[in-house]
Amino acid sequence: MARGTKSARALPEALSLEGRRVLVTGAASGIGCATAHCLARLGADLVLSDRDPLDAVRGELTALGAAPAASQGDLRDDGCLHRLIESGPYYAFASVAGVFRGSAPTEAFDHVMHVNVRAPLMLASAVLDQMNPEVGGRIVLVGSSAGRTAGGRIGTQEEYAIYAASKGAIHTLVKALSHRAAARNVLINGVAPGVVLTPLLDAVAPELKTRRSANPLGRNAVPDEVAWPIALLCTPAASFISGAILDVNGGAFVAA
Repeated sequence: MARGTKSARALPEALSLEGRRVLVTGAASGIGCATAHCLARLGADLVLSDRDPLDAVRGELTALGAAPAASQGDLRDDGCLHRLIESGPYYAFASVAGVFRGSAPTEAFDHVMHVNVRAPLMLASAVLDQMNPEVGGRIVLVGSSAGRTAGGRIGTQEEYAIYAASKGAIHTLVKALSHRAAARNVLINGVAPGVVLTPLLDAVAPELKTRRSANPLGRNAVPDEVAWPIALLCTPAASFISGAILDVNGGAFVAA
């Protein structure tokens, strides 16, 4: 079994994930990679997933004293989902993997919805059923400020609309699933990042890396600034938070 870092032993009990198995999707880069690092520092026994190779992040975490398990695969593939489910049971699940568009306009909707909505729903439902009600559990689904706003911000109007719809669906799933999860002593929350300096941003909207005036803080986020809130929601400390969408955008968008 994977183990967390030795430094986690000095953590307050409410923040420690020592001996607790945690699944992280999208762990090869960006917010997912940063989330894996944060969770490792809290002592989590990690299972990492990504469509891209995971050798680099595994090496980084091993250097910290962790020993994460890894499963490379495409979340559109049910076989990939089943392998991740069979690696449970988990105490927590951080669903970070996401895509912005498909390879062609006619494929974009299916591609984005499969990865951004269907896979998180299937994994969350299966992981929830595995969780021990006596111990409880945590599920964190990563949405986006795009799921809260209207109008094109990146890519074409069609691309943005599909992506925004997928993230809006995640926000709705968080609220709907939280009621079912409560009966099993499991808390489900969402995190909605704004503009974050990640490989996804480089791929779809590199111009936003320098367009900082839209954010009241005058800059964009780095992955750690989203990863630590995700990690916190996975800990015992977040014991009375459920059905919430945490906006992590530097004040660029403030929910009513």
